[in-house]
Amino acid sequence: MAVVLVLRARGLGDLLTAVPALRALRRARPHDHIVLAAPHRLKPIVDLITSVDEMVPAADPQSLRWDGPAPALAVNLQGPGAEGIVELTRTEPTRLLSHHNSAFPELDGPAWQPELHEIDRWCRLLESAGISADRRNLGLVPPVATTDHRDCVVVHVGAGAPARRWPGERFAAVIRHLLVQGREVVVTGDEFERELALDIAARAGLSPAQVPAGQQNLIELSATVAEAALVICGDTGVAHLATAVGTRTVSLFGPTAPSRNGPPPHLSGRHIALWAGRTGDRDGDTPDPGLLQITVPQVIEAADTQLSRRRWAEADRRGPAYRRVG
Repeated sequence: MAVVLVLRARGLGDLLTAVPALRALRRARPHDHIVLAAPHRLKPIVDLITSVDEMVPAADPQSLRWDGPAPALAVNLQGPGAEGIVELTRTEPTRLLSHHNSAFPELDGPAWQPELHEIDRWCRLLESAGISADRRNLGLVPPVATTDHRDCVVVHVGAGAPARRWPGERFAAVIRHLLVQGREVVVTGDEFERELALDIAARAGLSPAQVPAGQQNLIELSATVAEAALVICGDTGVAHLATAVGTRTVSLFGPTAPSRNGPPPHLSGRHIALWAGRTGDRDGDTPDPGLLQITVPQVIEAADTQLSRRRWAEADRRGPAYRRVG
């Protein structure tokens, strides 16, 4: 059986933007053994994609260890740098599909276009090799929740870098508004963000019982996000997770434009991405100036809009007797 080895040794959001590409590979090569090299902690989400036969742990390209047969096809979904190409070349693939890199003139791949949306980028890479890809095929069937937070608002306070982390006191102000409106609020984050999440909850007057940050695995987090009426978060993997399970979002962008890493265009009606129009260092050590231009009233207005849209969407499903008149 031929092996297809795909390198995507990055975070949760990066994996989710690659889902249409992974599914395109599955459709194009239904009898091949598709192996994904990605961080081991993402395996629960990889299982939900249902297009990968095997996963090998790789926190970054250099940590890839391949002792299987030489792949018939190696696919570099890592980025524009040489690291991914170097590591995949060591597996001695029959063919290597990657964006062009001047250090490897023998590879005939498309040029890297930094302004492309991440989903579009990987689909275009496959299409350059004659593999058709559906950019809309990114949904996940959410796991069953073990706790009941149906119709809550998830406020995810963390991000992969300080540059993308909206100030805690602002998140607290938004939570206070939601509580006054009678909404259940759940504050999420990873294990390194639990203290931050608890501090924000305390400022907002929210019980610690409503702060599962740092105490949920990826399956539990996915179920909570899927049950929610709305997710409010920064430019982080949870925004992509909400998109994948069909939950509305209000996402806050700073260093990176949402056209590159935000909600995909065909789902723009279900998501509001706030952005001041400035770009900067996505991995900076301090909050991005553009992100800081997003105000509490702007986030509250967007959240109220999304919750209102959801109520009327539900009314439409129930029938015209539930419509507001006058």
